[in-house]
Amino acid sequence: MTTPQHSIGSGFGARSTTDEVLSGIDLAGRTAIVTGGYSGLGLETTRALAAAGARVIVPARRPEAARDAVKGLAGVETDDLDLSDLESVRDFADRFLASGRTVDLVINSAGVMACPETRVGPGWEAQFATNHLGHYALVNRLWPVLAPGGARVVAVSSGAHGMGMRWDDPHFERGYDRWQAYGQAKAANVLFAVHLDALGRDAGVRAFAVHPGSILTPLQRHLPRAEMVEAGWIDEEGNPSDPTFKTPEQGAATQVWAATSPLLAGMGGVYCEDCDIAEPAGDGREGGVHTAATDPGQAARLWALSAGLTGVDAFAATV
Repeated sequence: MTTPQHSIGSGFGARSTTDEVLSGIDLAGRTAIVTGGYSGLGLETTRALAAAGARVIVPARRPEAARDAVKGLAGVETDDLDLSDLESVRDFADRFLASGRTVDLVINSAGVMACPETRVGPGWEAQFATNHLGHYALVNRLWPVLAPGGARVVAVSSGAHGMGMRWDDPHFERGYDRWQAYGQAKAANVLFAVHLDALGRDAGVRAFAVHPGSILTPLQRHLPRAEMVEAGWIDEEGNPSDPTFKTPEQGAATQVWAATSPLLAGMGGVYCEDCDIAEPAGDGREGGVHTAATDPGQAARLWALSAGLTGVDAFAATV
């Protein structure tokens, strides 16, 4: 069986930065929405896209913090959005649609990792709800204004996607494991990109999933320092101690590359890492994408589950 999951020789790598992958790319006249675009990798993504000329909207659960974080960045605006609250998602999308603008790039960068058991909405597990369902609903509601023939949607996943979906208990009602829940949410991000690309490609809207690599950012806020020291991520003083970790500029480069690279023209539905399309996992290689996460059948199954849970499906008449 053939797969599009093979390197295209992008010329970039794990240490490439956002500025490097955007060198020579002019985003003037293009509009981007970056969830989580005021912290960690999201903030670096916002900065890089704005520096290349894009108009960037940063929807945020903490709008005051977002305004402070992006202060001074030309072409950046903020708005209110809580991805764990479907009414908030609807309200943000409605405001954007009412503005009469189209959107060229959507980067789903917001996320939560390994948090204590938390329930949102009608009792949904918070990582699945925030990292996947909120973004699913957001993109579906924005579908009418995704620029035809050129829009890209990027779902930020993780190497943890290999843990896969817990189809018989997606909300961990039979016992919560914070890392398994995180892995499921990250698998969902990849499957979402696979099916969105299948549905949107005829309109020229393409979707990608990315693994940014390991980076110390506020994403680790729920992890005790002792746990990160034991994992070898930081030393006792809290300083980075793993030489494989990337800087935020390096970590954000893959999502920026997937959103803008001309090398990906006519492509989509793939998982990227280190600023290139990833190889399939296995055969002793580090990283890569697990087969189950790019399986079209599982992707369609997740889409149907998500549509049922959220009551939103922009493609309901065509699927």
